[in-house]
Amino acid sequence: MIVAAALPLVAEDGAAVTTSQIARAAGIGEGTIFRAFKHKDELLDACVGEAVGTDHVLRELASISLDEPLAARLAEAAEALRAHMERIGTVVGALHASGHRRGRGPGIGIGSRDGKAPPPDSRAQSFTALRNAVIELLEPDRAAFRLSPEKVAAAFLALLFTRLQTPAPAPEAEAPLTPDELIAVLLHGTLNAPGSA
Repeated sequence: MIVAAALPLVAEDGAAVTTSQIARAAGIGEGTIFRAFKHKDELLDACVGEAVGTDHVLRELASISLDEPLAARLAEAAEALRAHMERIGTVVGALHASGHRRGRGPGIGIGSRDGKAPPPDSRAQSFTALRNAVIELLEPDRAAFRLSPEKVAAAFLALLFTRLQTPAPAPEAEAPLTPDELIAVLLHGTLNAPGSA
């Protein structure tokens, strides 16, 4: 509850957020924070752990109806994953910009739940969990794919994460793929018609 209340404040103010602000947002006394966390930096590290954790996005992916058309399912998945990556960037970026460095061991990243460096394979485990959630969304259309749903899910995530990590283009440059364009390329390729090249 404390971390959930703190996340939007940390995303806005970074390490400059006060425990008094967090307590007010959580509807608790400030002393309650220090019964749960030894110090503010430990709370900030827990916020990083929550931001990079995949539980929330996995619940969102699991809630997508398998009765929807494939393109609609993938569009919802792309939006959930975009929001997840944006949340990570906002929280970690705000803390970094405000000078917070505690708990940021060399291995911290997706899958860290406590602000400490995750086990060496936790990033791989988090990616596997995300891939498996996308595979579930693809499974009803297994017979329609030339590739296995496992490979299609890996391609979807690779295209999506590459799109999300692409810097904003210069005004005269071509904009990155929209989610709908990304899904069209994934499902139909880039040729107007098979064999047209």
